[in-house]
Amino acid sequence: MHSEQINSQIFTDNRKRFIASMEKTGIAIFNSNDEIPSNGDALYPYKQNTDLYWLTGIRQEDTMLILFPDHPDKKYREVLVLVRPNELKEKWDGKRHRANEATALSGIHTIVWLDVLDGLLQPMVHLADAIYLNTNENDRKANLLAVRDYRYAQEMKARYPLHNYKRAAKIMRELRAIKSPLEVDVLQQAVDITEKTFRRLLKFIKPGVWENEIEAEIYHEFMMNRSAGPAYTSIIAGGDRARTLHYIANNQQCKDGELILMDFGAEYGGYCADLTRTVPVNGKFTKRQKAVYNACLHLHDYAKGILKPGITINKYTDMVGDEASKTFLKIGLINKTDIKNESPDNRAYRKYLYHGISHHLGIDVHDLGTKTEPIKAGMVFTVEPGIYIEEEQMGVRIENNFWITKNGNKDLFKNIPIKAEEIEQLMKK
Repeated sequence: MHSEQINSQIFTDNRKRFIASMEKTGIAIFNSNDEIPSNGDALYPYKQNTDLYWLTGIRQEDTMLILFPDHPDKKYREVLVLVRPNELKEKWDGKRHRANEATALSGIHTIVWLDVLDGLLQPMVHLADAIYLNTNENDRKANLLAVRDYRYAQEMKARYPLHNYKRAAKIMRELRAIKSPLEVDVLQQAVDITEKTFRRLLKFIKPGVWENEIEAEIYHEFMMNRSAGPAYTSIIAGGDRARTLHYIANNQQCKDGELILMDFGAEYGGYCADLTRTVPVNGKFTKRQKAVYNACLHLHDYAKGILKPGITINKYTDMVGDEASKTFLKIGLINKTDIKNESPDNRAYRKYLYHGISHHLGIDVHDLGTKTEPIKAGMVFTVEPGIYIEEEQMGVRIENNFWITKNGNKDLFKNIPIKAEEIEQLMKK
């Protein structure tokens, strides 16, 4: 972790919100992620379970959280379980949290070591009627690996078969979608680091540069600003490669006359920024490139104008699609016959814009939230229309991040250059 310690009140407030949603005499148990071996005795870089992090601010492996708001002993209403510090292990792998350090990070005062948990947990479970266990219910999940949450659920059901089991994830989906001002303050720091990085790139990009060199500049600026690193694998796609939405090879040379699409964001304090900009490699858009870029920017501006409480993401996407049809007519990508012959499931504009317009953003890049229920104040979304033209070997995408307010939204990236003329002027300097 490179970021400064963030305000533990964030995690205290998050736990209060979860507890308020629990049933009376319920107990909730959250687990950290597994450490995953790669090859030999090596491990993949550790990434904390984001639900556990959202509730505790603890990034350390072998961590658990127990919430039992109706426990007769107040001391056991919030319990943080940590691996006991081991002097020999610390010589190899580094320091582990002491109790006072964990309390400072999380706001939890009762710290229990993992090796004595069984003796504490059993009588707590006997007092509870419902047991809340957590699993990954992100709609984008595609991996069926039996991670710790699922194994732990099986173990608990085998040990305590007569209890009433509840899905913590159903509550987490609703709560995590709404960001508090304190959370957005941390997210804004990730955004600000991303802004510094983009401005650095505008001075660096020129014909002949390699995509991996641009990626290295991104990583350097992130580290220099105490980011934990990229929030996701950066997409640095020159020329026709920009039509591949998740292009991460980043190993080709950028040529004079091409556009380069860059999708990257810093992680800070556990929160993720998500920016996309498309710029000319030589610093000057051609007439056609500028026309397509401005069409994409128009869609971006239209989308942010209707992204407000009350609309659903599905309805919002349909409305942006209608505007895309009009826009693509103007720049010659589709014609009236294409629109006349389209079907609701195969819109004509989808040939050139084949992904969603927005997703929830937070401590996961694709954060928890719903597409079918109305948007609420406090949610954070990306806005990222794109135009991908195979015939012209061109891809353009423009993406900012927006915090939904009572009557509209706040652009967290408002200070980052977005107009074609701004980009050209900065690259010229």
